[in-house]
Amino acid sequence: MKWRSLEESAPHSKIRPLHEIYAERKDLIAKYVPVETQAFHAQAIAELKQQKLAANILPVGAKAPDFELPDHDGKLVSCSALLTNKCLVICFIRGRWCPFCVGQMEAMNLIVPQVEQTGATLVAISPQTVKQSYFMRDQHKLRFPLLSDARNNVARQFGLAYRVPVYQLALYERTFVNLPFVNGDDSWELPIPATYILDRDGTVLYAFANEDYTERPEPAEIVSVLRGDSKCLSS
Repeated sequence: MKWRSLEESAPHSKIRPLHEIYAERKDLIAKYVPVETQAFHAQAIAELKQQKLAANILPVGAKAPDFELPDHDGKLVSCSALLTNKCLVICFIRGRWCPFCVGQMEAMNLIVPQVEQTGATLVAISPQTVKQSYFMRDQHKLRFPLLSDARNNVARQFGLAYRVPVYQLALYERTFVNLPFVNGDDSWELPIPATYILDRDGTVLYAFANEDYTERPEPAEIVSVLRGDSKCLSS
């Protein structure tokens, strides 16, 4: 099925809440994706929730690890450089093959001016290769860097990485989600989606993660946090 971009679905209207966009995509999945396929994905989510991954991520108040990752153009970008005199919003996503990740990135793209008005910077991190990040940024006209986290090394430090269960791995292979090709390794690992806001010294001010990849924070909430915290406002 073809997933319409936010501009295609509502080119002249005000920005809609992300949960409305997701509701439409869930309706399409319910209509067109085989029931047994939906059941496998639901089972994988349920098992991740049983492991309580989201409850054990890097929490608010913790110091985020420093990292250096290549962006969509292959240029190395460090966390410390991104944090120079500004706060940092980080979205951990699964990849360009995930319609919910695409929807979130398009929604975040629409609030880039508001994020920058607070003096903050926005980046997204995924395990996909630099080439896949380049394609994603170009296709969806994203105005912020996409960083490639090979083998989920950074995601693991944030407590987000997990291995895709065997039954879901086989399903992905049948539906042409070739993670070894997309991610450039055969680990079959992904991050649970998460959004962080880091203070200028790297302290976690906000953290949202959910084992259910169809649940993400509203972009408006991120802007509200940035505007409400004096540490993130431009001096």
